[in-house]
Amino acid sequence: MGDMTNSYDLIIIGGGPAGLSAAIYGGRAKLKTLVINKGVVGGLVNTTREVVNYPGYEQISGPELMKNFKKHAENFGVEFLRDEVVGADLSLREKLITTKKGKQFLAKAVIIACGSEPRLLNIPGEKRFQGNGVAYCATCDAEFFEGEHVVVIGSGDQAIEEGMYITKFASKVTVIVLHDEGILDCNKVSSEKAFNNEKMEFIWNSTIEEVLGNENVEGVKIKNLNTGNIKEINCQGVFFFVGMVPSTNFLKNSNLKFDSNGYISVNELMETSFEGVYAIGDNRVKYLRQIVSAAGDGAIAAVAAEGYIEEIKRLKGILDRE
Repeated sequence: MGDMTNSYDLIIIGGGPAGLSAAIYGGRAKLKTLVINKGVVGGLVNTTREVVNYPGYEQISGPELMKNFKKHAENFGVEFLRDEVVGADLSLREKLITTKKGKQFLAKAVIIACGSEPRLLNIPGEKRFQGNGVAYCATCDAEFFEGEHVVVIGSGDQAIEEGMYITKFASKVTVIVLHDEGILDCNKVSSEKAFNNEKMEFIWNSTIEEVLGNENVEGVKIKNLNTGNIKEINCQGVFFFVGMVPSTNFLKNSNLKFDSNGYISVNELMETSFEGVYAIGDNRVKYLRQIVSAAGDGAIAAVAAEGYIEEIKRLKGILDRE
């Protein structure tokens, strides 16, 4: 690890809007900055067809907005690596980051921006049929269900909006809802659009019990919460939209402070329980999880990290003179 090419002022784990915002601020501060992202830069925003609430853009696609974020960071000299972080020793003065491909990096400061991922219900058949009829992203997979019957699990904004998108391809979309008839968890505008969509139908007071099939999804078992009756519905696809969980498994042995749901605890400077380690975006404890709030997190953490790094350098200079 004596190779200076593997040493950075700042390493950002995750390349969604929070991480990219931090990268812009880190690069602009002339910090040697590396962003490590396991997938395509942009994170879950890349699955958003339309962004209409980011200041300065009345309407822009998620991938286009993230492309702009990345280009902005690259203009400040930020480096990018497509790899997955599998280990992080954050208790050291210089943090040690290990990736799935066996690479190791040192950093004076680390910003954790690894976001969140779809919550699994872990019902029978869910994992078995992932990629063979079970899906979690309509933008990614809806086109594979052209002319077929699709079941959607959930009634929040994501479930209903993604369900409406699926109707562009599927012959019918059946939404399984926990609540009484007419009650959805989504916003009023989406609710009204969904009720007026001829391809959408709703099964109320119900939960999914099992995904059925042989090689591919062929149906689901649904339980009525009022009567306890179970019935089978024939379908070719099941999309789950039942919330998100933080992507922090690689940190489970790090001794970072988390809340009861696995989100990283931070203060107003985005500082975690370790000096020089910050958490931003969807993997931290916060009230609002939106692109604009993620970008704000990134700016705060990068400026705080810059101050921390400058203090380290100042103290090192004093010690070197003694």
